[in-house]
Amino acid sequence: MASVASTSVLLEKYIRQGSWPTIWCSGCGIGTVMGALLRAIERLQLNQDEIVIGTGIGCSGFIYNYLNFDAFHGTHGRALAIATGIKIANPNLTVIVPMGDGDCAAIGGNHFIHAARRNIDLTAIIINNEIYGMTGGQYSPLTPRARLATTAPKGHLERPFDLCELAKAAGATYVARGTAYYVHQLIDLLSEAIAHKGFSVVEVIAQCPVQFGRRNEMPTAIEMLRWQRKHTVQAQRAAQLSLEELGDKRVIGRMVKIDAPEWTEEYAKVIEAARDDRADG
Repeated sequence: MASVASTSVLLEKYIRQGSWPTIWCSGCGIGTVMGALLRAIERLQLNQDEIVIGTGIGCSGFIYNYLNFDAFHGTHGRALAIATGIKIANPNLTVIVPMGDGDCAAIGGNHFIHAARRNIDLTAIIINNEIYGMTGGQYSPLTPRARLATTAPKGHLERPFDLCELAKAAGATYVARGTAYYVHQLIDLLSEAIAHKGFSVVEVIAQCPVQFGRRNEMPTAIEMLRWQRKHTVQAQRAAQLSLEELGDKRVIGRMVKIDAPEWTEEYAKVIEAARDDRADG
């Protein structure tokens, strides 16, 4: 197992002094995801001045407040559009895009599938707590069927997206799913995703005990983490199971890792070709 940076190292190096306490509720999973992200960055030994965090609206969008990187906090659903512009302006930057499930899959859905299709070198981290947490507990495109929300008091009628399958179908070249429960695996997945050349997607199942859990018989973070342990299965194990054996378990681990032309590198070739044409008169 690769080494994991200590909390004191992360606090001193990556957290903005005076930015705490966070706005997140007690037991929220976003802090765990943020810690895993920082440990992945530390493991990769990236230049801190060449990292940009792009966020949209929602609980996850507040990550940028606490991290000692350059950042841009945009409008709801537009985090990937903003990140795309940043990456095109300076392809040398490492651009990381934490989003919530509503931010990414509802308002930002088209940006998500087209970023995947282009294979632009961004890392999208979708913190999936299965609900709109900040705005009062409305259902999102990833809320499971029959679960309760303020906008579904008798149970959600719609089927949720499988976000990893959507990313695969849209052309993402790195796709993985982790959880707030299996933190070491999450650090490994985020490290791989950030190091990958192309559009990388990591969906993270994370707990929201206040807006989702308390409405769905899991009122504490501990109960929600136990649910994650019980209802997930590693990808290698899942490949050996029938659909009936898989049941309602979510597959976790790396699902896609392929090489394909990356957008900013291909665009640089277009610019070079245009310059050559001009030089030739």
